Amino acid sequence: MRRGVRAGMWTAGVTLLATVLGVDGRAEGSFVEPVTRVALIGDTPYQDYQIEQVDELIREINASRTAFTIHVGDIKTGSSLCSDELLEARYAQLQQLERGLVYTPGDNEWTDCHRRNAGMYEPLERLAKLRSLFFPKPGLTSGRRPFPVLSQAIDPAHREFVENALFIRSNVVFATLHVVGSNNGVALWDGVGETAESPRPDRTEEVERRTAAALAWIDRAFDAAEQRGAAGVVLAMQANPAFERPAGDAQRQGFEEILARISARSVAFARPVVIAHGDSHYYRIDKPLVAPSEAGPRRLEDVTRVETFGDTEVHWVELIVDPSSPELFRFVPHLVEANKYAR
Repeated sequence: MRRGVRAGMWTAGVTLLATVLGVDGRAEGSFVEPVTRVALIGDTPYQDYQIEQVDELIREINASRTAFTIHVGDIKTGSSLCSDELLEARYAQLQQLERGLVYTPGDNEWTDCHRRNAGMYEPLERLAKLRSLFFPKPGLTSGRRPFPVLSQAIDPAHREFVENALFIRSNVVFATLHVVGSNNGVALWDGVGETAESPRPDRTEEVERRTAAALAWIDRAFDAAEQRGAAGVVLAMQANPAFERPAGDAQRQGFEEILARISARSVAFARPVVIAHGDSHYYRIDKPLVAPSEAGPRRLEDVTRVETFGDTEVHWVELIVDPSSPELFRFVPHLVEANKYAR
């Protein structure tokens, strides 16, 4: 497909999406964007005893004023069995969320399934299973009240990435990126026969395809935000992309291109950007992204990282988007009382 045709298709897709969501076609100054409240969760449940804790978590979110929930992946621990039964049970539990559920996959539920204690499954087969569970209708979230999103499946170049979604709320563009732990899939599938001397072409090719899709989706999110004059951008992914490690460090090998693209687009956008992720199980809000500049390394003050609770801390973070406030994004941690100190 020629570049101009594809660009036209994307523009039409974003316009259609905005119309479906009721956020386009208004006269200047005639519409006040509402506040949107989002529940952020991730890396849960891990252990069997946490299943009841996640039920408590879901009950609290359902009773809140949040419009939808984003789960940033890892619906099981990396050392638990990657069976159909477990994945289906996790899916069914998360469907108790009363409103829409936006989910992006984690490494524990597919990339790491090669491990012996995870069952030595073929990771790509588990990814296919995960997609069939959570994304049977590309362009629609799950949860009890799903809502329409723009899926990357609309792009012929990246049709397989049904999990990458984009939508607009409160004049902010939200996008999910399939970027996972285990160094974004660079880690070897040693449980199913891969070695450093004999790398598996299907793993390396998958990493290349998924990274290319993520880069294209980052561009699509910022393009949509710029075309719309959006107030901000929210990017959600599973992995902690090793912000603090220097460029070229082996532990951020799988994230270099992702971080470089987010940095470049954030600098050009010059408005607030949130990167929401899980992975390292440490709730925090900071500004860790550093980009090169003519004067040397520069911390991007418009870019905020929020990491969700996870693992033994089964709680949630409320992201409040208020376009009428000078502080577009606010974050409120919610500790589920029944889950505090529970081990």
